[in-house]
Amino acid sequence: MARNIQSLERAAAMLRLLAGGERRLGLSDIASSLGLAKGTAHGILRTLQQEGFVEQDDTSGRYQLGAELLRLGTTYLDVHELRARALVWTDDLARSSGESVYLGVLHQQGVLIVHHVFRPDDSRQVLEIGAMQPLHSTALGKVLSAYDPVAHSEALEADRKPFTDRTVCDAGDFEHLLDITRARGYAADVEETWEGVASIAAPIHDRRRMPVGAVGITGAVERLCRDGELRPELIAAVRDCARAVSRDLGAGRF
Repeated sequence: MARNIQSLERAAAMLRLLAGGERRLGLSDIASSLGLAKGTAHGILRTLQQEGFVEQDDTSGRYQLGAELLRLGTTYLDVHELRARALVWTDDLARSSGESVYLGVLHQQGVLIVHHVFRPDDSRQVLEIGAMQPLHSTALGKVLSAYDPVAHSEALEADRKPFTDRTVCDAGDFEHLLDITRARGYAADVEETWEGVASIAAPIHDRRRMPVGAVGITGAVERLCRDGELRPELIAAVRDCARAVSRDLGAGRF
């Protein structure tokens, strides 16, 4: 059995101590509480401080939890709430569209799939929760890039490699696509990522009117398109789903 890494165990214990005790603790308090030498405790605190997980008060020299740790915790809670609020609406979207439904959030310069509803038929399907999709070619990724400034920057800085001959890689052309996405309120991917596959996605906003994710459907081009165009009833269904989830998150009407 693999051995635990002692320094990580000590860092975790230090964070729990700061989270559960007084608002701020001094080096001596932390070291004695954890049974560590001051030098060892200071080295761990310095590393945590450099990563933003711990902050030191300039006046007292005491330590407290840092903004980065709180941001990570808030992100987890946001994703958890997003999935919980989306469950009913994504099930409804899968039934009404007859296609697979994906819920995605920005993560490490890509789209992390946090919820996946199977296409409601008897075909063999693979659960894709935890899978990553590119920002520049997928419908989910383009929606996030259009509405989230961080995703926008990461999509422009990333290596926008072509997956098919339809993939838009040029920065100027990509910006134009994002303008179109914002203007019409949804994004499309027709064989830009996978041959024979099309997707439609729309943005989800929270109570602060901030983009927190995207929801979309994916299926065969011949099912999502009619006469070379995406079926308007499917576009409407995806947008209605995104608005419903946004309302449940407190965003009000869009």
